[in-house]
Amino acid sequence: MVNMTTVNQPGKLSSLFETGHLRLLTFNLQVGIQTSAYHHYFTRSWQHFLPNPQRVKRLDIMGDVLSQFDVVGLQEADGGSFRSSRINQVEYLAAQAGFPHHFKQLNRNLGRIAQHSNGLLSRLTPTKIEEHRLPGTLPGRGAIHVRFGNGPDALHIFIAHLALSQRGRGRQLDYLSEIIEPLHHVVVMGDLNCTPDQLHAHQRFSASLPLHPVKPLLSYPSWQPRRALDHILLSQTLEAAEVRVMDHLFSDHLPIAVDLPLPNACLLAIENAN
Repeated sequence: MVNMTTVNQPGKLSSLFETGHLRLLTFNLQVGIQTSAYHHYFTRSWQHFLPNPQRVKRLDIMGDVLSQFDVVGLQEADGGSFRSSRINQVEYLAAQAGFPHHFKQLNRNLGRIAQHSNGLLSRLTPTKIEEHRLPGTLPGRGAIHVRFGNGPDALHIFIAHLALSQRGRGRQLDYLSEIIEPLHHVVVMGDLNCTPDQLHAHQRFSASLPLHPVKPLLSYPSWQPRRALDHILLSQTLEAAEVRVMDHLFSDHLPIAVDLPLPNACLLAIENAN
């Protein structure tokens, strides 16, 4: 278990206990680099190592969008290095969007140059958070496991950023499958770097999380989406009321949002813990 940061600010109260619906969003923000064409991967690659004064303005706009949600999973955030002007982007977005709780998972530490991180923003108080270092040939991939509530009806949310290689993803899905299998109410969200068909083809993961159909949305590349690489996956006990892809928000990935009604028992477990 690890500690998350709680910000002493009022923020916006979650509508969860009034409506029974949890508003979820996953977003690979590409450390705030604006990408809207393939050639930008070359012409703007310097921003992966050097600061850009426009980056903070982009974070401010991102924060306005993120403020509409209850729980946000972030990938490719910078934890506070030279390239981000020493700004911990997870902490900054939490403050900008009014989230009282946030957590940063540092996955690839390049010292002062770059701090590759996953992030969690939450209006609800997490009961427990665990970090997982995902297996792979190259280190630097991770998952955040956050639990809301206690007992068998607690809600478990995993925020993950998987490897580019099929072999690496396979090992990482095996790892996550073992954790997910005994759990009841589960959400897995993040940049999984694979299509729905590739997820279904992984037998162990499909068995542990039966991949209750959530409409796959094209999220990459953001300027001309052709592939569904970003996902919010649900266990059989959960069913989305609405799934949508958000507008282009500077990154090379589009954010994915889900409006998730929770079962009464799950809702009660979260309410009792909060």
